[in-house]
Parts: sequence; C-alpha cells; structure tokens
Amino acid sequence: MPRSLRVFSPIVSLIARTVLPSGSVVVNSCSSAAEQLCNFVCDCSDCSDENQCGYLRGSAVLGTPFTCDFEDSDCGWQDVGTSTYGWVRGRASLAKWGMGPHSDHTVGTDLGWFLVTMSPPAKTTATAWLRSPEMRGAAAACEIRAWYHLSGRCESTQGLKQTERPVLRLAVAHRDGVVELWQSPEHSREGWHPLVAYPGRIVEQFQLIFSLTQPPTCGAEVALDDIVFRNCGLPEVGQQACGAQESRCRRGSCLAQRRFCDGTDDCGDSSDEGAAQCKNFTRCSFDYDLCGWETAAGPAVWGRNTSLNLGTSYSIPTRDHSNNSRAGFFLHVSSDPTAQAGGAAQLSSPTFQATNSCSLVLYCHLHGSATSSLSISYVTNSTKHLMRERTGDLGSCWVRERVDFNVTDPFKVLIEGVAGNGGTVAVDDLILSQGCVKEQGELVGSVPHSGPVLAAVPEKPLVTLPSQARAGPCAADEVACGSGDCIAAELACDFAHTCADGSDEERCGTTTFESGAGGWHDVSVGRLRWALQKVTESDIFLAGTFLALQTGEGQMVGPAKARSPLLGPSGPACSMEMSYHIHSDPQGFLAISVADHTTGSTQLVWQTQGRGSTTGGHVRVPLGERSRPFQVELLALVDLQGSASVGVDNVTFEQCYHDVVTPTAAELSCNFERGMCGWYQDLSSDFKWVHSTGQGHGSDHTTGSGYFLSVDASVPWSHGQRALLLSSHQEPAAAPRCLSFWYRLAGPQIGTLSLKLWPEGGEEDVLWTRRGTQGSIWHRARATLPSTGQRRYRVAFEVLHDGFLGDVGLDDIAQTAGPCGAELSCSFEAEGCGLAASGEGTWQRQSNGTGTAAGPAADHTTGTAAGHYMVVNTGRVSLPAGHTAALTSQLYQPSVSAQCLAFWYQLSAGTPGSLRVFVEQSRVRRKVLSVSTMEGSSWHRSHVTVQPDGDWQVVFEAVGAGGDHGYIALDDLHVSEGACPKPASCDFEQDTCGWSSPSDPRLHSLAWGWKSGVTLAKYPGPEQDHTLGTRNGHYMHFDTSVLGARGTSALLESPPLPAATDSCLRFWYHMDIPEHLSSGELRVTLRGAGGRRTVWSVPGHRGRGWRGAAVPLQSPGEFQISFEITTRRWPMEGTVALDDIVYSARVGCHSSPESPVEEKPSGSFVAEVTLSVLLALVIVVLGAAGGWCWLKQRRLASRTPTENNSSQGFDNITFRDDKVIISPREGDES
Repeated sequence: MPRSLRVFSPIVSLIARTVLPSGSVVVNSCSSAAEQLCNFVCDCSDCSDENQCGYLRGSAVLGTPFTCDFEDSDCGWQDVGTSTYGWVRGRASLAKWGMGPHSDHTVGTDLGWFLVTMSPPAKTTATAWLRSPEMRGAAAACEIRAWYHLSGRCESTQGLKQTERPVLRLAVAHRDGVVELWQSPEHSREGWHPLVAYPGRIVEQFQLIFSLTQPPTCGAEVALDDIVFRNCGLPEVGQQACGAQESRCRRGSCLAQRRFCDGTDDCGDSSDEGAAQCKNFTRCSFDYDLCGWETAAGPAVWGRNTSLNLGTSYSIPTRDHSNNSRAGFFLHVSSDPTAQAGGAAQLSSPTFQATNSCSLVLYCHLHGSATSSLSISYVTNSTKHLMRERTGDLGSCWVRERVDFNVTDPFKVLIEGVAGNGGTVAVDDLILSQGCVKEQGELVGSVPHSGPVLAAVPEKPLVTLPSQARAGPCAADEVACGSGDCIAAELACDFAHTCADGSDEERCGTTTFESGAGGWHDVSVGRLRWALQKVTESDIFLAGTFLALQTGEGQMVGPAKARSPLLGPSGPACSMEMSYHIHSDPQGFLAISVADHTTGSTQLVWQTQGRGSTTGGHVRVPLGERSRPFQVELLALVDLQGSASVGVDNVTFEQCYHDVVTPTAAELSCNFERGMCGWYQDLSSDFKWVHSTGQGHGSDHTTGSGYFLSVDASVPWSHGQRALLLSSHQEPAAAPRCLSFWYRLAGPQIGTLSLKLWPEGGEEDVLWTRRGTQGSIWHRARATLPSTGQRRYRVAFEVLHDGFLGDVGLDDIAQTAGPCGAELSCSFEAEGCGLAASGEGTWQRQSNGTGTAAGPAADHTTGTAAGHYMVVNTGRVSLPAGHTAALTSQLYQPSVSAQCLAFWYQLSAGTPGSLRVFVEQSRVRRKVLSVSTMEGSSWHRSHVTVQPDGDWQVVFEAVGAGGDHGYIALDDLHVSEGACPKPASCDFEQDTCGWSSPSDPRLHSLAWGWKSGVTLAKYPGPEQDHTLGTRNGHYMHFDTSVLGARGTSALLESPPLPAATDSCLRFWYHMDIPEHLSSGELRVTLRGAGGRRTVWSVPGHRGRGWRGAAVPLQSPGEFQISFEITTRRWPMEGTVALDDIVYSARVGCHSSPESPVEEKPSGSFVAEVTLSVLLALVIVVLGAAGGWCWLKQRRLASRTPTENNSSQGFDNITFRDDKVIISPREGDES
C-alpha cells in the first residue's frame, strides 16, 4: 500500500460487512459484488448497496439521494486521529451555549445531528482527522457539497480573524497520493457555510479525508452536516437514443459532439477521448513546455509550475487538470501587492490561417479574488477582438471554457490573465481543433507526448500583438475615474458619487443591459450560463436587451450564477429591484443571494419556482444594511432542452447609500399598524422578526386585532444566532429620553430579548434584557436612552436563539422626553436600574463569571454564572462592624392604594452581617425586613405590602458584623399592584408570585407558561381560569406535547420556605390528556437539604374541568415546593393547568375552612355538563322516592374515617409515608 494512504487512512473492511449499532440502516440487501458498492449507482432495488458509503442512499429530510445528514447514523465516517482530539457525532446543547453549533443544518434546530470536533489540546498545534469509507470511482462532473460550522476563538484574537487560524480541509486519497480539494477561507463568521468541491474524474477507488488543523491556544470547533454527492455516478450502461448533435459513448450513453476530445472523460470509459478520434486535435498540458505558445514580458507574466512547488495557499490550484495530480504542470499568474493596477499576463498562440472551424477548449482556475479575470481574444492586424471573458472567483476547481473562431484574416489567439488582490488565475489543457491550422500549414504543438518537443518557430510573425497598455496611474488598491483621477477602490460602487463625472458608479449593477452587462459577470461553472440576449418575440415582462440563461461550456451540472461587482457599504433601507420572467417546470427556479466577503457567508434572499407557464413581473428584494464588500448573485436552473427560459432586466438599487435618510428615519415610536416606521430588519441573519397579526401566538397589544413584530424560536435557521431589529441612525442626543415598549416572551424554552444602544464608534450598551418565559401576556418595559454627546447612535432590539420552543412579541414602542422613572421590575442584567449606592461599603453590579467581588455562584434571574446581581462585600476590611452600605431606589409613583414590593436576596455563610430593608416616604423610614442568617446557599424571596399616600422608595442597607469574609446580594426587584399574597400562595392574576421554572439547562426540564383563558393555537389551555371563571382570568399551564428530546419534565418551583409542621398546600388543577397517549403524571414534590421527596401525584387523564386538591406538608428544614409534569415516553398529547395555589403554614389540611368544596367545569365542558344535568334530573325524580332510604343506609354502612375528612368534590386521597396517589374517580373521565 502507498505510504501516503497508510498515513491518512488504512483501507477499511468491506463495506457490505458494516453494521450500524442501531441496526437502522440496511446495507447491501441484494448481495451486490464489491465493485458495485458505493459507486453512486443503485444496483439493489432498494439502493441498499449505497448505504454506509460516507453517504446513505438518500435523506428523508432533505429529499436528496446519496446524502449523509447524520440524523440516523455516521454513514461510515470514522475518526482516524491518533490522539484524543477527534470527531464525534452529536447535536446542539443549550447547556453548552456559546460552543459549537446551536442547531444542525438539516432540520435547523437543536434536535438535529452532525459531526463535531472535540477535545483540542491546549498548547500544541493539532489536527483532527475524519475519513470516509472507500468509494469506487467518480464521474467527471462529480460535486461534493457539505455544510460546515466554524465556531470559537483563538487566544488574543478577535473572533476567528487572525494570521494563525484554524483551517478545515477536504482531500481525496487515491492511487499513490492525497490531493487537497478545498480549504476554508480566511474569514468566516459563526454559522453554517456551504462547502463545494469537485474531485474530477477518478477511475479507481478513493476515500475522502476531512481535517481540522488549529494552532496552539485555539479552542475552535468545527461541525459538518449534510454531505451530498451529486452527479458522481457514471452514465448508465445501455443503448440510448441519441439526438442530432450527439454521439454515442462505448457504454451506450449519449454525449454532445462538442464535448468529444475536450480533455475530460465525460463518457466514463474514455471513449470520448480516444487517441484515434482525437488524433487531429492538439493538446498542450504544459507538462513539458509551452507547446509553441508564447508568454509576453510585462508587469505580470504567466509562470509554469505545479501545486507541489507552489504550496497550499488558499487561491493556488491544488492539482493540475491533465492528471488530477499535485505533480502536474499548469500556467498561473498570482497577485502582486506591489504592482500597479491594470497589468495583464499575456499568452499568445502562433499565427493561424483564416478559418471558420477553429475552436479552442481550455480549463481555467480563478480563485481567491472577486476581481480576477481571464479573457480570450483573437488578434488581427494588431487589433484585439474579445471573444470570452471570465471574472470573479469561480471556486477551487478547473472550469471548462470553449471559444469558436470564425476569422477571415490570419490571427493569433491571446489569453490574458489578471489576478486580483489575494487571487490566482491559472490555465491548463489548451486543446485546439483540427480547423486551427498554422499559417505555414503546420499544426500547432502535438498530442500528448513522452518527451520534450521543440515547437516550430515561424520565420516571420505574420500577426503582431498590440502593444501592451501602459500601467495606469493608479495603484493596485485604486481605481481610475473617467477623467483619469484615482480614487480608493472601496469608494467604487458604494452607492455614492466620488468621481466628479460619476464614473465610479456606472458599472455597479444598475442597468437596463442596453449598453452592456452593467458590471454583472457570469461565474457559472456548469452547462448553463448567463449572457446578454435581445428580445426576439413579444414579452410582457422584458424589452430590448436583457440578461438571459443560455447553454454554457462548463463541465459541471448545476445552476448558472452571475455576480454583481463588489458593492457597499449599504444602508438599512437598501433594496434591489428588477424585472424578470421564467418559463419552466416546477423543478426550475430563479433566485437572488448575497455573498458577504467580510463574514464568508452566502445568504438566499429571494426565490421563485417555475410553474409550467411563463410568469414574471417586477420584484423588490430587501438587501438591508451590509458592510463592504458584498456581491449580489443571480442563480437560475432550468432545462433548456425544451422551451424553458429565464430572463432578468431593468436592475436598480434603491436607497442603498449607507447614510440615506428616509422620511421615517428619526421616528422611534411605532405601533406597527402601518408598517415598520423607522425600524429595519438585520437581513444578514435568517433568524428574523416577522410583521404579522399573530398566527396563533396571540393578538397585538395596540388594538387586539392589529399588527406587531414577532420572532418564532421554533423556525429552523442555519446562520445568524440573533434576530436584530434596528432603528435608523439617530442624530446626537443632548439629553436622556425614555423608550417604553410592550413585549411578550412565551413558550416552554424561549431565549433572550434585549434592548441595546449602539453609539457611532463606541461600545454597545445593553439598556434592558429579559430571558426565559414571561407568559403569553403583554408586559410593559421602559429604559432610559442616555445622552450620546456629539455621537450619532442607533437602537436595537435583539432576540438570541438560545431557546427553541416559544415566541417573542414586540409592540407599541414610544419615545418621550426625559429619563424614565423608577423601574418597576429590575433583574440587573442590563444596568443598576437607577439604584444609588451610599455609605461606607460599596454595592456593585456584577456576575460571578466576570465580577471581582465575592458573591453568589449564579444569579437568580438566569441561574447561571453569566447573570448579574447587586452585591456588597461585608468583610471587616470593606465594611467594619456596625458600618453600613446603603442602596436606594428611585421614587416609585403609586397608581393604586396598595403595592407589593418583592425581591430576592442571598447572604453568604459565616458572618455576613445583616440586611435591613426600609420603605421611605416623606423622609420617614419604616423597617420592613431584617435578616442576618440564612439557611443554605440559595436565593430567598421576600415581599412586603406598601400602602403609600405619595411617592416612596426602598432602601437596602447592609450592616457589617466584623467577619473576615462575607457578602450580601440582591436580585430581581419587582413592584406590582395590589397587596402581596401569602408566601407560595398565588392566584396568578397580577404575576406568578415567585413561582418559577428553573432555568438551568442541565436539569433537562421545560418551563411552565402563564396565560389567560383566551384561546391560542400555539399555547392551548382551559378556556376559563379558576379564580374568576372567565377567559380573562390567568393561570399556569403546560402543553405536554413538547416533552421529548429537549426535556422530559416541566418544573414549577416555589420560593424557599422555612421548616414546616402540619402545613397544607391547596391548589386547583386542570388536565386534558387522552389516556391512550399518557404515560406520565403530575407530581407535587418537596426539595430540601435531604433531597427531593414526592408527596402527591395524579396520572395523566382527561378530567372534567378544574379539580381541587389538598396536600399535607411537613419538612424539618427549609424546602421548596415543586409541581412537576413528567413522562416515561412521548408523545404525551394534552395540557395541564394550575390555579389558586394556597400554602397555609402550621395549619393542617383537616382544620382549614378554606378548602375548596366543588369542581368548576371549564368552558369546553359547559354544553356537555348542561345536557348531562337535564338527563340526570329526570332519572333522579323518577327514582328518588323509592331509593333514597336505601342509598342513605348503604352510605352510612360503608363510610370510613378517611372519607369523613374528605371534602366533597375532591379526589379520594390515600396517604403513604412518602407519596399520595390520586386516582380519578369513576365518571370524571371522558
């Protein structure tokens, strides 16, 4: 075995013997021969001979054949590294938010699977190796497409932009070597990016190798997903009926005559490239010399070299075309940063006779720069006639090009290459047809030969090349105006005139195509291309000359692609408009995408499918704000064999200058009823805000039936982990202003909503943030926009995709003069909410992850080390015994006669000092809390009812006790209307009273929701609450259908409660779960220092309305009450709701007069119950006289003490030491 193969990948065992651990993929059910396995052709009827080949026979999700989406298996890919650094199959985890993909590419959620690198070494350069099984040959048009996700950062760098960067490579190992096909670009942002590689014709067995190499101290991760093999199988063997312009291959398939003798084995058996039929064609592979072609001296010169000698730079060809080898020769020209602009490397042929049958086929390689170009011309009488030009980055592949010459005078062929900044232009395999006859009567060069042959030298050149244009006055990083002046290259096509004559914006994509392509250039590599064409028949959509889809000369199979010049920067209102038509079956399409070279991403922004008839019109496509440089791409794919066609005309870019001022630009206030006002989407992400009327999420806040903005976390997405809503640029603000808005954060696993200020040239400032579910209810929030001095600024609402079940709503944004008043709800995530510190010690806002002072390991709001709180160091050095540190709120302005002040606090162990809380009004303080010790290390909740007769404020005072170390922390201040309920008691009308779902993703639990009885398709629940018995009343709810891989339980926890004896928990619950779908239960558990103990449970069932329960509680130490929904399997369809929770300390369930005594039916059962009552009344009247005495005696005889203590309307409760089992009574289920 060759050494290189031994190094990269020892040959794997026979694929037919490969068996998945799960046994979910069948391999080779028809016992095909080994040479028929993994050859991209289905030989078995079920195509099982194409499983575990690095791909499966197809992807059920994507609907594509020969695909590995990693949803069911690893498809035979193996980690072949020699260290712990390697590849594993995994999926996204919210517990490790910030590392790796947050969703897969296949399904676009956290439940999808992919391959990802794990455990990179800390101090050495390391490579993780991944190898495919053996594949048995590839056709010339084979395309390998995959998606990769590069995340993380390297030490002392910003993101992934650095000299020493992690590099992902794809190589093919065959014969006696390993040839690189692709490597990741220098710059890329987080997100899924496409990878496209063309291995070329491979006759023998081969394997693919992915490798990730990263420098020391670089903790980057790479994930791979959706590896697809297209057009890799050889044509089917068998006789086909060939067309007039086709000839038959030896295998029986048909091939266009223009593709015979073109240097590519299209037939798959080399019968189209046979020596006999191609003997009159001359081919120069540059393996020995230039074959009579000549290079011209100048600022740029073609060089003859190999990939082995040139190295592995990003833009260099990784192999030649002739041999598909690193050792094969080609001609190339690379960019020279010191050269002046305009220098083209020239390659010229000998002089040919006048002809109408001479054709040139060559293979070109343009990669690494959007401004590289290759042109093919012919020269007669010192005059150059351009025949074909390729511009831009065509990718790391050799692309076939053909030019047919019809010239009435002797001529020379001139090939010119210009390498743009960072790019390389290369050519190989120049093939001239038999009609290309040298002027002296000799053929040029020769067919491939085994030794050097000197090219014939004419006695006298019959055709002279035009003198090379002198290098222009502009440098390589400049462009020339029409007047001859030079401007910086980045000022061209920036949607603003810099040249006095406006010439810098003339060829920038805006065009009617009547006088040329307007800067658009074809970058197709396949058998379709974009070219100018005149309307030949009546077309209601297009007129005159337009950009049309035509037959191309490339050897690949795929959509045609045209690109605009490098554009930008653009403003938030930027859009592209165009006219178009498409006539195609539904498989055909026309699309627009944006390639962003700063982030290395390409994003689809518009698409239309064929409909079987001619359709079209005028379309406006928002492009949004983008940094320079970006390019707009036109993509199209139809079958031109029939009558299909695609055309584009009248392209314009509207309001794209980055400083353009729109009529609504300064308007921040908006109710979204008539549009977006001065707000814009960040279109660089496919995780977006949607302007709608609810779609099952709930109504708007303005009118109850109007428009608002929403973000649905369950929508699949592949790049951009945040949905940004941006204001226009605002003029500098000399004074603070108050921005109020209404928001909704709903769902069992929803992410983060933040309000940010972006001052021009400064750091972003987080003004307000909320994370996790806040219920399907509109909440009002306010934030003060600070003065920005002389700097302009923007405001942004950001939703992070750190949750996948739920939605975010935004409505009724309003801006008013002056700062906002005291914040009624403060989590300290964004700021200190106006609380002022005073006294000897210092209160400070911090998180455990970044703070400098001792404090809680996690905040209360988010439950993570990244969450913020207020803390004061109470050690004797910072706060001596008896000294105080105060934290005073702004003034609260009462709106009702009673308000509830609630907050969470934590005291360290040891001697932390004491926390005293005062309510101050008219300079008079009233102490409402004093605490100096605390059981455990968790957050504790306290609340107090305030009955103010004017403005009031709260003062938190820490008092030092002389201990060595200690701290006191505060979090989640909240002021609500109405008196405070008793601890752990709640009717859920105003808020959730401290009941919450834990946010720690490691618990693998989902959150309960808070809603009213208003029907929501996305969040089902009872149509009436229990407290009010109306649809406007509120309760807690959970939809059990979401239980599954994301979470197998749902927890609702009370605040910590002190030790209890003979206490009672009463609540009302509502279940609507079909028994045949239920395998779970609703539990009440107590969690304390001794662990978790279940004290009550009921299996999932379909009940009739609200049902009450009373559970005796006792705990020797501090504890929390939890309501938990859990299941052993899913789906578990149905809903569970809770209302009117009452916790009575030291009052047993048997002695309380507050026990509910009846069931309250929900609205969904009213009609059923009414009918049942009428029927029952008839039966009761008929049987009452004779049966009443007998029933009474029967009841008295069977009564037990337990039943005597049971309240009527309650379930029968049977107590055990650690658990209470409740069984639904007969007749209560439906």
